[in-house]
Amino acid sequence: MKNKSDDYVIRVLNSPQAIDAVQWNKLLALQEPAGELNPFMRHEYLAAMQASGSAVPNTGWTPHFIALYNGTELVGVCALYLKSHSYGEYVFDWAWANAYQQHGLAYYPKALVASPFTPAPGPRLLAKDAATRVQLVKALMAWCDSEKLSSLHVLFGSDADIAACAEAGLMLRHTVQFHWKNVAPTLVAARTALPPEGAVLARGGPSLQTAAPTPVAARTALPPTQTQFKDFEDFLGSLNQEKRKKIRQERRKVSEAGVVFRAIRGADMSSADWDFFYRCYERTYLEHGNAPYLSRNFFVHMASQMPENWLMFVAEREGLPMACSLIALSTGAQDGQKTAYGRYWGALERVDCLHFEACYYQPLQWCIAHGFDSFEGGAQGEHKMARALLPVKTTSAHWLAHPSFADAIERFLAREEEGIAGYMQALERRNPFKPATP
Repeated sequence: MKNKSDDYVIRVLNSPQAIDAVQWNKLLALQEPAGELNPFMRHEYLAAMQASGSAVPNTGWTPHFIALYNGTELVGVCALYLKSHSYGEYVFDWAWANAYQQHGLAYYPKALVASPFTPAPGPRLLAKDAATRVQLVKALMAWCDSEKLSSLHVLFGSDADIAACAEAGLMLRHTVQFHWKNVAPTLVAARTALPPEGAVLARGGPSLQTAAPTPVAARTALPPTQTQFKDFEDFLGSLNQEKRKKIRQERRKVSEAGVVFRAIRGADMSSADWDFFYRCYERTYLEHGNAPYLSRNFFVHMASQMPENWLMFVAEREGLPMACSLIALSTGAQDGQKTAYGRYWGALERVDCLHFEACYYQPLQWCIAHGFDSFEGGAQGEHKMARALLPVKTTSAHWLAHPSFADAIERFLAREEEGIAGYMQALERRNPFKPATP
């Protein structure tokens, strides 16, 4: 599909291979925080999702890539998937789909702008500037309308994405994740450096918005009096006694079980390392009664095309590997923001507290040693607060074509937002850090 809007030519393509990878990643590097390449929106990552058979029509993900061109220059682009279900999204709308079905209406296929199977906040609408980003949202809405789709959903967007969606009249929805910062804040101080709570936007415009999204630069910059932790002990020293004692006890259990870890980064990961990781990853899914979302071939693509974006922790006992966790890393400017993302884990043997060591303590220790600014623990999980990952509100944006359902969901989101606000206040009372000193 190809049409023209203002000064842009809009193309709807079925594969990222139809879009120049250099231009795509150049746009990604322009998004905030400047110079940081979010691994989950790299051209190579999304192309691997399709080439490996992981996010394809047979798995319920029919890919489309909406691209805005000014002449031959790519000025805006996003990955859109037609979904025949709501699995692998982590922003749950099953109740919405059921309501449609009960009224004899089709909710699927719906349009999803997201990185498949990846609940990590970041840019979703890549654009050269704010005005182009708004045009991209409008192009998405027009395409969804022309295709007679029930809805459009932009998941885990950046501040700039959410601002563009709000300007276009989409409704906002919040969820809670848990992120670690390489600095010792109080929970209240940590929240002031995160996006404001806001209110649900009316579909007709931003009249109900209580505050503009906080710029990413304001979120990521550390106050001049705060510095990164010197080492893991320095980090532990920032926690209250109860949490500090608990972490030491948990680490001791793993150590006394004879488990040791080795960290492998990037090109140093062998094919045997990736095979072992996938064995653990697949087993975890199967133990929960599900097939894994990602194929082994997806990680073949990652090993060959994006090795610098991956870090693996292999747990060994008596010289034999027995568990593994895989962490994603942002890349980009040397002095820019650096983020690590907890992604996958699995174990062939059961050891008390092994999950906490592999998925939290080893990554946090590595982030401190290598000067990474933050570690994102993925979707949900209040237990992460005991490991000093603090609550963060993430935001998605939604458009529904049916006016009555749109009104009903807008009212639902307003009530849900009140619950999220209360939940965040309850979490504040579980601050794992020592009280701030004047």
